[in-house]
Amino acid sequence: MRRFSVTLMAAALAAAVVSGPPAAAAQVVRVTSLPALQSALDKANPGDTISLADGSYAAGSTLSIKRSGTASAPVTVTAEHVGKATITGSKTFSFGSGVSYVVVRGFKFRNGASLSVPAGASHNRLSRNDFQLTGDGNWVTVNGDDTEVDRNVFQNRTTQGVFLQILGPSDAMAKRVHVHHNYFSNHQFSGSNGGESIRLGLSNHQSYAANAVLEYNLFEKADGDSEAISVKSSDNVVRYNTIRDSRGYIVLRHGNRSVVEGNLLFGSGIRFHGNDHKIVNNYVANSGGRAIVFGSGDEADSGPTSKLHDRPDRDTVAYNTVIGSSGVIDGDGGDFKPKDCVVADNIVKGTSGTLVTLPGGSTVKYEGNITFGGTAGIPARSVDPKLVKDANGLYRLASGSPAINAGAGSYPYAAKDFDLEARTGAFDVGADEYFASGATRGPLTKADVGPTAP
Repeated sequence: MRRFSVTLMAAALAAAVVSGPPAAAAQVVRVTSLPALQSALDKANPGDTISLADGSYAAGSTLSIKRSGTASAPVTVTAEHVGKATITGSKTFSFGSGVSYVVVRGFKFRNGASLSVPAGASHNRLSRNDFQLTGDGNWVTVNGDDTEVDRNVFQNRTTQGVFLQILGPSDAMAKRVHVHHNYFSNHQFSGSNGGESIRLGLSNHQSYAANAVLEYNLFEKADGDSEAISVKSSDNVVRYNTIRDSRGYIVLRHGNRSVVEGNLLFGSGIRFHGNDHKIVNNYVANSGGRAIVFGSGDEADSGPTSKLHDRPDRDTVAYNTVIGSSGVIDGDGGDFKPKDCVVADNIVKGTSGTLVTLPGGSTVKYEGNITFGGTAGIPARSVDPKLVKDANGLYRLASGSPAINAGAGSYPYAAKDFDLEARTGAFDVGADEYFASGATRGPLTKADVGPTAP
């Protein structure tokens, strides 16, 4: 009996040593000054919420975030009411290199310092903030893996630099960054280059896989660069975004194997370089033409640090609805022409001229395309696709359209149309699968994105 009791006591002691002291209970700490905010940050434990009272606060020194949360109990640093705590001055928040599971939420940033999530900091989140900085450079830079950037607004800029840059350490890309439901508005830098809304990588990072997802973001007056979204890395997904009233395009400038899917673009377009991309289920309406552009080839295949334009190789443009004037699907030329690419099952509607104009010497497989309103320029069915405008201003298939069940070839990655509904049977040509009734999707509005979005 005594031996049994000693054994139980030893087990209990061992358990106590392994488990350690009990975790501190999560707290909500309300602060009314930046020194008090810094003090609370220095003491934060997993699950704590640090709430800054409404007001304007001039940051003359860095607000250092050094304490981490956990996946189930993040540390949340928040405005007491979204949009009611404003950070001015010359400094901003700074994440420690190993900090993880911290949420920065609800602030108005009207300060001069850029915000950065460094390499080594992972699983952090920037949510429901309003960025309109007074300084130059890139306003927000994400170098840490698994960062989430959601429901923010980036607005009103006239200087060179990007709203949001995603990069990483010198020898890799930040991995699995998720950027969604943000509002990018009014970038009016007048130079020819360097005013992107989002830049995902750099030329010397093009060969690194990022596996980023950019989705459900709204861009309006993205005029700071010809590239609203500039992708310079590999293995990314750009989907379900809306761009309107902007000179900026979705551009795969460097890198390989990215997907551009289900975007709704008005007065904008898609341009791509590199290999093995999939451009599918997009709705692109550009009255000036050049809605989808095969980028120029200055070299056959870019080296890992090249800044030249890589020839498009093995890229697929399928099941898009593309509306413009002439040159609706176009090519930029260059010494190295598109090679082993596919243009399939698209509706291309124009007003005059040649609708598809890729450079001579391109090797492209064409199948299942329907063209109307000009000279096709490629092997295609030249027939009225019978498009009708819906309540959201999108041209969709009408009953009896020749596009219904007319898809050719096999492109299983286009199996959901631009309404995100599963296509059935033989796919319908274009971005819209005809259903007599069913869910319909419209362009994103300001109510769908930004700090007050659902």
